[in-house]
Amino acid sequence: MEIRIAPMKEADLSQVMAIEQKSFADPWTLQSFYREIQENPYSRYLVAYRQERLVAYIGGWLITDQLHITNLAVDPQERGNGLAKKLLDELVRLSRKEGINKATLEVRVSNDAAINLYRKNGFAIVGRRPKYYINNQEDALIMWKEYQDAGG
Repeated sequence: MEIRIAPMKEADLSQVMAIEQKSFADPWTLQSFYREIQENPYSRYLVAYRQERLVAYIGGWLITDQLHITNLAVDPQERGNGLAKKLLDELVRLSRKEGINKATLEVRVSNDAAINLYRKNGFAIVGRRPKYYINNQEDALIMWKEYQDAGG
């Protein structure tokens, strides 16, 4: 089935929150997502639909010359189907159109699936943030990617 990627809108937020709560031990609030898509001029958020069902989302901030990826989640029933890569590729593509030439993110040290996804997409581990995650004091890995001339 075909996947449609579009900018996140207020009407998407109930489905985004359902995925957020299934995906994270310390989920963002509805108000946080609302502020990101309605009030933050530096944010870019995308959603992926399979038919009429929202199945994944990604978000980030465009700051100076870099994309800071803030969150990425895929509905647990849809994981392993390449949705995270499609969203990541699209957000990088859009950020390049806005003059961005590198990307960064933080990821839990225990999140092997995400670390592998980012590594396969050109991100490298460049540091560690001790006790970054408030809910369990887990460290975060800092990952960076420099965009290549021919794409993302």
